[in-house]
Amino acid sequence: MLQALTKRGDQQVVKQSGIQRGMQRLSMGTYTFLMDKGVFHMVLAVLLGRAIILSSMAPFGVAFLAVMWWLKRPLVIPVTIMMAAGASTYSVGHAGFIAGASATFLLLSLGLYKTSHPQRWLPLIALFASLIPRTASLALLDRWQLYELSLMVAEGVLSFILVLIFMQSIPLLSPQRYQPTLKNEEIVCLIILLASVLTGMIGWEISGVAVVDIFARYLVILLAYIAGAAIGSTVGVVTGLVLSLSNMEHVYQMSLLAFSGLLGGLLKEGKKAGVSAGLIVGTLLIGFYVSNGAYLPSSLWATAWAVLLFVLTPNSWVKRISRHIPGTDEHEHEQQKYLQKVRDVTAVRVGKFSDVFQALSKSFSHLEVPREKEEEEAEEVDYFLSHVTEKTCQSCFKKEKCWVNQFDDTHQLMTDLMMELDDKGEASRVLRKNVDQHCVKSQKLIDTMNHELSFYHANKQLKKQVLESRRFVAEQLQGVSEVMNNFAAEIVKEREHHEEKEQIIYKALERMGMVIQKLEIYSLDSGNMDLELIVELDDYRGEGAKIIAPVLSDILGETIVVTMEEISPYPSGRCYLTFGSAKHYAIESGVAHAAKGGGFISGDSFTMMELGRGKYALAISDGMGNGQRAHEESMETLRLLKQILQSGIQESVAIQSINSILSLRTNDEIFSTLDLAVIDLHQATSKFIKVGSTPTFIKRGRQILTVEAGNLPMGIIPEVDVDMTSEQLKAGDLMIMMSDGLFEGPKHVENVEVWLKRKIREITSDDPQEVADLLLEEVIRTQAGSIGDDMTILVARIDRYMPEWSSIRIDKKEA
Repeated sequence: MLQALTKRGDQQVVKQSGIQRGMQRLSMGTYTFLMDKGVFHMVLAVLLGRAIILSSMAPFGVAFLAVMWWLKRPLVIPVTIMMAAGASTYSVGHAGFIAGASATFLLLSLGLYKTSHPQRWLPLIALFASLIPRTASLALLDRWQLYELSLMVAEGVLSFILVLIFMQSIPLLSPQRYQPTLKNEEIVCLIILLASVLTGMIGWEISGVAVVDIFARYLVILLAYIAGAAIGSTVGVVTGLVLSLSNMEHVYQMSLLAFSGLLGGLLKEGKKAGVSAGLIVGTLLIGFYVSNGAYLPSSLWATAWAVLLFVLTPNSWVKRISRHIPGTDEHEHEQQKYLQKVRDVTAVRVGKFSDVFQALSKSFSHLEVPREKEEEEAEEVDYFLSHVTEKTCQSCFKKEKCWVNQFDDTHQLMTDLMMELDDKGEASRVLRKNVDQHCVKSQKLIDTMNHELSFYHANKQLKKQVLESRRFVAEQLQGVSEVMNNFAAEIVKEREHHEEKEQIIYKALERMGMVIQKLEIYSLDSGNMDLELIVELDDYRGEGAKIIAPVLSDILGETIVVTMEEISPYPSGRCYLTFGSAKHYAIESGVAHAAKGGGFISGDSFTMMELGRGKYALAISDGMGNGQRAHEESMETLRLLKQILQSGIQESVAIQSINSILSLRTNDEIFSTLDLAVIDLHQATSKFIKVGSTPTFIKRGRQILTVEAGNLPMGIIPEVDVDMTSEQLKAGDLMIMMSDGLFEGPKHVENVEVWLKRKIREITSDDPQEVADLLLEEVIRTQAGSIGDDMTILVARIDRYMPEWSSIRIDKKEA
C-alpha cells in the first residue's frame, strides 16, 4: 500500500512538473510569436504614440520610429499607422503632429540607404524630424513666444536622447538575444522605456482607478522583489519622474514609488507578502501626507490591483527575469553554469595539449629504431670504408679484381687495417706486408684511412650527442605532458558536496551561538582538506583558530588550521575564514656561511622554499671557483631549480633540465654543484639528489647517518645520470647539508667525515641556527682563523606539528 501511494505521489509530481514545463513553453512560445510577427511592437507603437509630457511635448514616437527603422525596417509603415492611431485617442492635433513628424523622418531617412553606418545618423534625423513639424506649426499659428521655442528645442533634444536610450533597451526585449548579464546602464535604459510606455496609459481608468498607477506600482514591486532595494528605488524614482512630467497631478508618485521600491526591496526576504506590505505601507504614508488623504482611496485601490497582479505573476517568470539581474541567486547560478562550461572547455583544451606533448615525446623516443650493437658497428665500418674506397679505389685499374673477384678478402683486409690504425695509430709489420701485396697504392690507402678516422670519430661523437639530445627532449616533453595532464585533472575536479558533514558542522557551530552565513566544503581528502566559512561574529577575538578550527578538527578527524581570514572592521560584521589540513611535521632551519678570505661575495648560494602539496625543499649550490662569477652561476642554478620545481615537474627531470641548460648556454668551462633535499611534511620522508655535492648528515640522538652520491657537477657534460636517495626522517632529527668548502676545510684531518660526525655528536644543542654557527666556527678554527674557500652550512630540524589549540570534542549525534 505504501509503495502504491509513493508511486502515485511520484506520478503526480512528474505530472505537475510536466504541466509547469508545458505552461512555460506555451508562454515563451506566445511571447516569441508576438515579437516575431510584430504584434508586440504594434502595442508599443500605440502607447508611445499617445505618450505626452509637459502637456504638449511628444518625443517618444519619433524616437521609437527611428529605432524600428534600424531594427525592423519592414514594420516602419505599420508602426507609423499605429502611432498615429494611438495619438488620435488623445487629440486630433497630437495625431497630426505624430503623422507629420513620422513623414518627415521617413523622407529624411531616404538619404541613409547608401551610408555604411546609418544608425550613427538616426539621433540627428530624429532631432530634425521633431523640429521641422513644430516649426511649421508655430509659423502657421504665429506663436513665436520664448516658451514655445524652448519647448520645441527641448522636444528635439529629448528625441535625440531617447533614440540612444531605445537603441539600448528595445533589443533587450527580444527572446532570441542571449543576455548573460544586464549592465547597470542597460537596466536604467530599460526602466526609461517601460516608464515611457506607462506614460501612454495616462487617461485610462478602471472604476475610477488610473491604469497607469496600477502598472507603475506593479513594475516597482516586481523589480524590487527580483533585484532588491537598490533597483526597486531606482525604478520608483525614474518611473515617478517620467509620470510626473506627463501630468502634474502625479508629482507625488515619485515619492510613493521610490519609497515603496525601497521598502519592498528591504522586505524581499518575506517573499511576495513582504514586498506587498512595503507597497501598502508606502501608499498609506504618502497618501496621508498628500492633500490630507484626498487621493488615498483611489491610491489604495491602485495598490490593491497592483498587489493582485504581483501575486498572480508566475514564479517561472520571476526566475527568468532574475537570471539577467546581477546579484540575484538565479544570476549567480547562471554564472556558475557558465564557469563550469568554461572550466570543462579549458580542461579539454589542456588535455589535448597534454596529448600533443605526449605524442611529441613518443616521436622523439621512437626516432631511432633500437638495433644490435654489432649490427650498428658493422654498418658504421661499412660507411667508413665506402668513404675510403671512394678516394683510393675508385680510379684504380685493379678495382674490379679487388672488389668483384676478391670482395671478402679485400673487405676483411681493410677492416683489419682500420682496427689496427684506430687502436695503435699504425699498422703492424705483418698487416702492412699483406696490404702491400694486395694493394698497389698501399701508402695512399693508409694515409687516406688515417685522415678519415678523425672524421669517423667526430661523426660517431656527434651521433651520440644527437641521440642524447633526443632523449633529453623526449623526457622534457613527457614532463610537460604530465604537468598539463595533472592540471587538466585538477580543473575537471568539481567541488565535492558533503551534505552530512555540512549539517554536522552547521549544527555544532550554531549550538555555540555562531551565525553561519555560508559554508562550502571543497575537499575532504586526507591531508588536503579545504573549507570556506562566512560567519557573523560580534567583535572577533580569534574565534577562527580558538573555537572553529578545533571543532572542525574533531568532526573531520584531522588537525585543521586557519589558512586565511578576512575580518570585518565593524561590530557584528561578517568574517571570511578558510580552513585547511595542518601539516604533520614542521621545519625549523638555520644557515651559516662565509666567503673566501672573509669577503662579501660568496660562490655558494642556498634556498629554502615551499613547493605546495605539503613539500618543502632545501638546496645548496656551489659555483666553480669564487667571487662574482661563481655567485652568479650558483644563483642561476637555484633560480632555475625553484621555477621548475614549483611548476610541478619531477625532481630528476628538473635536475636534467638545469644541467642541459647550463651545459648548452656557454662554451666556457663553467659548472656548479647542487645539493637538494625535498621533504614531505605529511609523512616525514625526504628525497636527496646530489650532483657533485658533499654528503649530508642526519643526527638522530647519538646516531649519525650519512647520505651521499657520486654524480658529476652540472654543466660539465650535457647528460647526467641523477641518483635519488630516500630516507625516512623522524621527529627531532637534525639534517645537516654543507658545501665542499666546509667539508674539505680541515686540512690536517685525515678522515674528515669521521671528524665531522664526532663534532656533530658532541654538540648538545638542537637549535638549527646554533648548530650551524658552531660547526662553521669549528672548521674555521682548524685553519687558524683563515677561510680558504667559500663555506655554507644549512641545518634543518624536523618537528612534529603541535596545533596551538587542541580539538574541542562534540557529540556528533546531537550535532
